[in-house]
Amino acid sequence: MLRQLRNGFFAGLIIAAPLGVTIFVVNFMLSRIGEPISNAIFQFIDEAIRNQWFIQLLLSIASIFIVVLVITLLGFLSRYFIGRIFINLSERIINAVPFINAVYKTVKQIVDTFSKQQKAVFQKVVLTEYPRKGVYVLGFLTSDAKGEVQNKTGAEVVNVFVPTTPNPTSGFLLMVPRDEVIIMEMTIADGMKLIVSGGAVTPPFREGTDELTVETASGNI
Repeated sequence: MLRQLRNGFFAGLIIAAPLGVTIFVVNFMLSRIGEPISNAIFQFIDEAIRNQWFIQLLLSIASIFIVVLVITLLGFLSRYFIGRIFINLSERIINAVPFINAVYKTVKQIVDTFSKQQKAVFQKVVLTEYPRKGVYVLGFLTSDAKGEVQNKTGAEVVNVFVPTTPNPTSGFLLMVPRDEVIIMEMTIADGMKLIVSGGAVTPPFREGTDELTVETASGNI
C-alpha cells in the first residue's frame, strides 16, 4: 500500500511539476514585466480613475497580453536562432565528409532551383520513348533547347528532365525532338506521386480533349 501511495505521489508530482513551473513563470513575468509596462502605458490616467475596478481589469488584461506577446516573441526568436545553429552545424559536418559533401551540394542546388517562386522549372508532365522505341519514360518538360544543342541537332529540340524512382531529386536530362514528346494532362504533383511511388499511385484520368500545346519558358509546343 505504501508503495502504491509513493508511486501515486510521484506520478502526480510529474504531472503537476510542468503546470507549477508554468504558473510560477507566468506569475513572475506578470509582476516583473506585464504590470510595470501596463502601468507605464496608462500612467496618464488620473489615480482616482485608475482605482476603479474596470480600469484595474483593463490593466490586468493589458499585463496578460504583454506577457503572452513577450513569451511568443521569445519562442519565435529561440526557435529561429537554435534552428539556424543546428542547420549550420549539420552543414559543416556534412561538408567535411568526402563524397557525401558533393552529393549534398548537388541535391541542395536542385532543391533550391525547384523551390524558386519566380519561375516554374517544370512546365508539363510528358512521355517520351526511352531508352528504345516502344518503351516510355515519364518526365517533366523544362524548356526549349537553345544555342549549340539546337543548332547541331538540326531539329526543334526540347529539354525533358527524367527523375529517378523513388528519389526524384536525381535524374538525367533528355533532349528530345519536339514531335517525339507526348504531353500529359496530369499535374506536376500527380506526376511526382507516380514517380515516387514507382507506379503504385496512379492519378485519375478523365478523357477529354487532348492538350496540344504547352507554354514553356521560351516558346510553345
